[in-house]
Parts: sequence; C-alpha cells; structure tokens
Amino acid sequence: MSAMNDSLDETHTSGSLGEKAAIFRGARGGGNAVGSAFIPLRSPLQAPNAAVFKGARKVREVDETQMGPVPNPFPELLPSAVSLVSECLLPWTKNSATQVIKVYSEDNTSRAVEVPSDITARDICQLFILKNHCVDDHSWTLFEQIPHLSIERTIEDHESVMEVQSGWGMDSHCCLYFRKNYAKYEFFKKPLDFFPEHMVSISSETNGIMNHSQLIQTFLSSSSCPEIHGFLHAKEHGRKSWKKFYFVLRRSGLYFSNKGTSKEPRHLQFIAEFSDSDVYTLLSAKKVYGAPTDYGFCVKASKSSSARDLKLLCADDEQTRTCWVTAMRLFKYGMQLYQNFIQPYQKQKSSPMRSISENSLVAIDFSGHKTRVIENPSEALSVAVEEGLSWRRKSCHRLSSHGSPSASQSSISSIAIHVAQPWFHSKLSREEAQKLITQQGLVDGVFLVRDSQSNPRTFVLSLCHTQKIKHFQIVPVEENSELFYSLDDGHTRFSDLLQLVEFYQLNRGVLPCKLKHHCARISL
Repeated sequence: MSAMNDSLDETHTSGSLGEKAAIFRGARGGGNAVGSAFIPLRSPLQAPNAAVFKGARKVREVDETQMGPVPNPFPELLPSAVSLVSECLLPWTKNSATQVIKVYSEDNTSRAVEVPSDITARDICQLFILKNHCVDDHSWTLFEQIPHLSIERTIEDHESVMEVQSGWGMDSHCCLYFRKNYAKYEFFKKPLDFFPEHMVSISSETNGIMNHSQLIQTFLSSSSCPEIHGFLHAKEHGRKSWKKFYFVLRRSGLYFSNKGTSKEPRHLQFIAEFSDSDVYTLLSAKKVYGAPTDYGFCVKASKSSSARDLKLLCADDEQTRTCWVTAMRLFKYGMQLYQNFIQPYQKQKSSPMRSISENSLVAIDFSGHKTRVIENPSEALSVAVEEGLSWRRKSCHRLSSHGSPSASQSSISSIAIHVAQPWFHSKLSREEAQKLITQQGLVDGVFLVRDSQSNPRTFVLSLCHTQKIKHFQIVPVEENSELFYSLDDGHTRFSDLLQLVEFYQLNRGVLPCKLKHHCARISL
C-alpha cells in the first residue's frame, strides 16, 4: 500500500467552496427549475437588497423585482461590469462559464445552484453539507437518477457534474439527489464483506493464487488481473424473457460463457467494457423490467438514454449484486477511487479541527476524598456516559414532578426526548424503512427507529447486518407506575429510546451488531 500513499500527494481539488458555488434560492417539491431559478450576477454598482459576509466568502442575495439596474457612471473605468464581478466576488467565474443545476433530497425538496462548469460531485456535497449544517462523516453522496429508465448510480466524488449532465436527453427528466451512502467506500475497509471468496479469483494470465487480504490492492494495480465470476440472469435483447448465464468480469470487460462455466476464449462472448460506460442499479427490477428478483443492475453507455441500449442483469441476492457493481466501479476508476476515499482523512490530518479549549479538557473524578484526573480513555468515556444518563434521569423526574408520577407522564417525557433525534422516523412503514436503509448503504450497523405499524404503543428498531435488514420490536415495560423500553423482554430496561440507542451503540447486547450509522433525512 506504500505505492498508493506515494501517489496520493498528487490529489487535489479545484478551488475552495467559496470559489465553487453559491446557493441563491431553494425550491420545495418536484417540477422544473424555472420557478426556483437562480438570480443572475449583478455588477457591483447594482445595489443588492442584502449582503451576507462569512469570512472570506461573500454570498449575495438579491431580488430583481424590487430593484432595477444602476447605470455605470464611469464607463471608461469599468468597461465590463461582469469582469469586475468575476475579479472581485466570484473568482471561479473568470475562467469558466457558470450553469444552474437542481439538486433534490430524499423528501423531494430541492435547491437550484449556480456552479462553474468544472465543479465536481464532492464540491457540491461539501456545499450542501455546509449550507444544511450536516455532520461531515464522508458518507454524503451525489446520485444520478434516470426516472424513465428507473435506474440510478453513485456519481464518484471526482466526476464532473456537467459531464454527467451532458449525457442526459432533452426530455429524460434526469435528477441529481443528495443523500447518505455509507457503503460508498466501505469495501476499502472490509473487502471480504463485499467480495465473497467463491466469486473472486486470479485470471489464468497471472498464474497465481489470490490472497484475499490483498484483494483491493490487486484491483488497484494495473499489472494484476483479478476476476469476478458467477451466475447472473440476463435479459435477452428484444425479448421479455431472462436467461441465466455464467459471467466473467475482467479488466478488459464483461463476458458470458455460451458453454456452461467454461472460461476458454472460444466460449466467452463480450458484453461490455467500462471506459465509456457506467454501472447502475435498477430501482424496480421486477416491476419495470420483469426481472426474476429485485437485485437488478445494468451497464449503460455514457451518451445513451435509450432502454434498448441497456445491458440488463440480475443477481439472486444483494451480496452478489454488490460484488459485481463494486468490482465494475473498481475496474473503471481504479486508483482514483482510493484517492477519493482517503482525501478527506488527509485534510483532517493536515488541518485538525480541535480547538484549544477541547485540547485542554480533562476528566476529573470527584467521588473520593481527593480529586483525581482520569487518564484512562475508556474510564473517562464510561464516566461521561453515566453522567449523561444521570442528567437525563433528573430531567425526566423534573418533567414528571409537575403532577402525579404516572406512566403516561413518563411516556410524554420520553417522547419529548426521542422525537427530535435524527435516527427517529415516526410514520415509516416496514417497506419504507427497508428502502431508506438500502438507499443509504447496506453496511453493518446502519439503523433507524420508527413507530410500529401493528402496535401503536411500541417502536421498531430496523438494523442492517450482513447486507440484510432485520427488524426488532421495542416493547414498553411498566413497573411501579414507570414506563421503560426493552429489546429483550424486559431483561435490559431503558427509561427512554435515546438511552436505549446510546447503549446499543456501545454494546451489541441481543443485537447481531452494534448500532453504528443512523439513517438521516434532510430538507434542502
């Protein structure tokens, strides 16, 4: 991996966020961008109705209906107003034209953004992270969705958004979506979860044996020839039927065997290569394309927008589909994906965000006759958790002390705590919960909490483990006029859902894995 690290110094991003884009006005709901269009640039001599200064970045919001243009009193000094705007306000407009794009969130709220022609997907994600005050955990992703084909894909962080849009047809109604994707680079951390041993081997050209601990490095090295193989369903061209074939994915492209599982060159037929194609997942494989399962994906040429040009494929389970799609991404982008993965961590290392006050904080134990500094990080964490739980219990007691301490009042105080948490999704059905978790990445520990549809008094914890989504009922337990919540029939009780979630973030307990990533929705 040292060769990888040496090459990472060459990675860079083009311009800062202040130089990249400015959000002028948001729009809710779907529809065209006409009703929520951006405000054109003005000359500095045209007075705006509001100006907001944030550090070195300036965001100007103006209303054209209330103020007309102010004539230039010095035309000989300012022959071009736009050039002055480019020079002083928006440096990125000097050498590149700007365009307007519309980005949607999962609740279909949207925002129109004026951006330069060379802006990347990572730049747009960073812009919305800052604008919406999101926690930047490197999972926010820009998606390309093509509704009339019912397909979508992850736009890689380094990709030019304008190049992606250049492949859209005039009447295709394609969309850009901003949401989390915890699985985007998870294969770099846990490659064996993404590449089952029975599906991966070394091509006969290398005459070697695959070491799965070095699998990712093998994919990234152009001198090696890893191979993905297995059975897939393929839609026959011009027909509605699907047929099962043995497929082989190599660096040179995707092939299928016309004779069982034979990999001899005379039996392999070429299907697609990825230099000018992208891999998409099918949003409704069974309903739209009549696939045998819902684990469909396809290969689409970058400049094609016709369903007839899609190479439609379908796997028997989610793990198989994830393996094929991830391998195709690695074959197409190679080392660039690894650079995308570690770039945010390199920035954190070069410019740590901890403040002086944070560095000076220490944990102190006041329980004994003498105070002592807690130097053990694990002990300090457990003390902090216990202090938080103690504070919450006191808060709940104060809420219930205004009247007689009853289970109903305890329930009200508990609702007041969990209802504002980002992991809580109140009126969400089982199917909607599974869709949301799938969209945000089938990674161990992705979870959400929702109301139970079958029992109004209970809640449900939906959790992803081994790329499968499981649902656990949170049962209310009443004792001595107090209401508790439990996942294990009352053996482990919690005064509120927030306490329950925090416990299982630190302890696996009865769950198959710890709670790690919560599903969150935002409105743009």
